[in-house]
Amino acid sequence: MSDPVLYAIGDIHGDLDQMLMIHDRIAQDITANAVGPHEVIHIGDLVDRRFNSRQVIDHLINGQQDGKPWVVLKGNHDRMMTLFLDNMEQDPVLRKDLTWLHPRLGGLTTLESYGISGFDHTQEKEILAEARAKVPAAHRDYLRDLPASHDTPRAFFAHAGIEPNTPLPDQIEDHLIWIRAPFHDHTRPYEKLVVHGHTPVDIVTHYGNRLNIDTGAAYGRKLSAVVLDDSGVWELTEHGRAEVHREG
Repeated sequence: MSDPVLYAIGDIHGDLDQMLMIHDRIAQDITANAVGPHEVIHIGDLVDRRFNSRQVIDHLINGQQDGKPWVVLKGNHDRMMTLFLDNMEQDPVLRKDLTWLHPRLGGLTTLESYGISGFDHTQEKEILAEARAKVPAAHRDYLRDLPASHDTPRAFFAHAGIEPNTPLPDQIEDHLIWIRAPFHDHTRPYEKLVVHGHTPVDIVTHYGNRLNIDTGAAYGRKLSAVVLDDSGVWELTEHGRAEVHREG
């Protein structure tokens, strides 16, 4: 029996409309290609920068509760949000001159989707008090408890990537949601293809050992999705599947 077909969606960053469009596109692909068992993996960074983070989380929670075969992974922005709401804590991997509320990171835009506005990013205590009153505990719990990776026979999924010299079962969350250069610079094969986001690229890019599916929805560019099946790697486009070829 063949392994399940895998769909993977890039960094959503609060872009509800594009996420719903991608979910519709996946449903159309399942019908058009008579897809049987399958999973839909969301690569993390559900929140920040775009305008509907609350609605994105609601939709994902409801879909999983309804039994949809969705896997939702944790991104660094998701962890930054929960650390702030739990203890007004800064992510230990984040640059010391930044906080989740800094305009560069988009936390204030996320809070606006919960009806929290009118604050400067330096008003951390005041923001925290209102956020704890308005952000549902179920959302905080959901983001906090998200897995940082998903391992399948076809590929390994993590928001940012993996530490190249560490076996897949031994990867730690800090690397899975934050890593960049050591992972990107590694050119030798991994144990299996690693599918990731975190670092925006212009187009879905297959590097041979890794597949980057973050095409910059955080900045108003398109949200991308791919299919991995027995025939290869495909991007889902408005016209159907388009094969993703390895670079070089």
